Order: sequence, then structure tokens, then C-alpha cells
Amino acid sequence: MSVVIPFRREFAFEYGRLEPVAPTIRRIVARNPGPFTFKGTGTYVVGSGDVALIDPGPDLAEHVEALLAGLSRERVTHILVTHTHRDHSPAAAALKAATGAPTFGFGPHAGGRRGEPGVEEGGDWDFVPDITLRDGDRIAGHGWAFEAVHTPGHTSNHLCFALADSGVLFSGDHVMGWSTSVIAPPDGDMAAYLASLGRLLDRHDLVYWPTHGPAVTEPQRHVRAFIAHRHEREAGILDCLRAGIGGIDAIVERLYVGLQPGLRRAAGRSVQAHLIDLAGRGLVASDGPPTLKTHYRLARD
Repeated sequence: MSVVIPFRREFAFEYGRLEPVAPTIRRIVARNPGPFTFKGTGTYVVGSGDVALIDPGPDLAEHVEALLAGLSRERVTHILVTHTHRDHSPAAAALKAATGAPTFGFGPHAGGRRGEPGVEEGGDWDFVPDITLRDGDRIAGHGWAFEAVHTPGHTSNHLCFALADSGVLFSGDHVMGWSTSVIAPPDGDMAAYLASLGRLLDRHDLVYWPTHGPAVTEPQRHVRAFIAHRHEREAGILDCLRAGIGGIDAIVERLYVGLQPGLRRAAGRSVQAHLIDLAGRGLVASDGPPTLKTHYRLARD
């Protein structure tokens, strides 16, 4: 039986406008829609007067200018980055230059290591946080405080930010309301992703605000559906291997029926991430390093 993931497609906003979405929370959406960003990157503003920004967004002058114009009577004191993909962190440099606010994040992309060419093309290799955060660290400002929640998987340096005493979790790309996350090796890690999803089930957040798309208003149900979806995908991959289908392109062709051509590469990356995880658990073997072109097979008992 196929897993039904409770996506919410409604997403009302106006490009270039800083709009309230919840008490003490505003959002402005960058004009960078696409197959991996939905309608665009949502930069969040938390607080009033002295404020924090979460995910400054892509290096688009119109987005930075609109954000600064919307906050012209306020002071930005903190710039928080969930992770270092190019739709999330590059605008931090311009915003820091304009406001003087320090940047906060887990660290540089992939721990400073460049990934396999053509696989991890979305990394922002220039961002290095002024202040490095680790799991459980707290960031406090005027009338608000965050706890950093390390959620590796989509990237190794992914953080969610829990807004204290609110039940709100800013979930970045770890959990989105419009799509599942792409897990792209070498920095993307399926085992870490599933473990991070499991960790969210131990929390008691009431709502997630992802960087792309609408709020996730039933987070526990949503996360459980994501985990079930990945387990279903894993089972499909094992079925392919049992049938002698051992190439990633062929597995994608069989499992992703009706997939848009522009998403085939992302699907291949996620299949690769599953295969690496399965190999790590001793269920799958490969004829050489676990690349996109490697042939995979079931491991012998």
C-alpha cells in the first residue's frame, strides 16, 4: 500500500512583501521558484524592534532590498542559517554588510570538503558562520530565544531552530509542507536523515515553519508519513535488486512512474542515498564505490 504524505499546497503570499504569518513571526518570499524551492525561499523575521532573521535566502538583490526596506525601522541583531544550500545562505553576506548582525550556523558546507563533481552542485561554499552552533545551543535576543536542533541528513550541517515557549520549530528543508527533501550524497545521508526524523518524533512541537511552502500543522503525523515513505522506497529498491535491476537509472525508471524529466537526477541521488544506507547495514553490495553509475546487488547471506 502506498504511503499518503499529508502535503498542504495552499501558500498565500506576495513577492517582495514582509507579511505576518504568526504572532511575532513575519516572512518574505524570494522570487526564486523552482522544482526544489516551490514558490521560493521564505526568510523569516522573528521579534519586533530588535529582530532575528532565519534563512536569508539566495543572492538576489531585490530580495535583500525588500527585506531591508521592510525592516527599515527595526534592527537586525542575528542572522540564522539552517544550512548552506544556495537558496538559503548566500544573502547572509549582503545582510550582514547592511546591518552588522553576526551570522549563526552549524558550519561551512560539507565541513569544508568539496563533494563529488556534479552531485552536490547546490552548495554555498562561501558561507562561514561568525558563531558556530551545536545541538542544544541557545540563541537569545530581545523578547525571543531559540534552541538549535541539529538535524543532519539533507545536509550534514542542517539545523532546525525551536522558538522557546511557542511550540514553533523552523524546520528549514528537513521537513517541508510541500515535498519531501532530496537526500543527495556525498553530503546528504539517508541514515542520518531518518535518525533526525525519528528525533523530531521525541519532541513536542506544535507547528513547523519550513523555508519553502506552507506551515506543517500536524508535525507528528507529517514526520511519521515521511518515515513511512522512505521505508516504502527502500522496499521498492530491494525489490528491484531481487529482480536483477541493479543500476540507479533503471531503478528510477521502475519506481518513479511519471516523473518529470527535470527531477530524474534528484530521484537518482535519493536512490543512491538509500543504497549507501542499505550497504552500510549489510543488505546491499556494489561493484566498486557507491556512485551514481555503480551496479548494485543484494548482499549474500
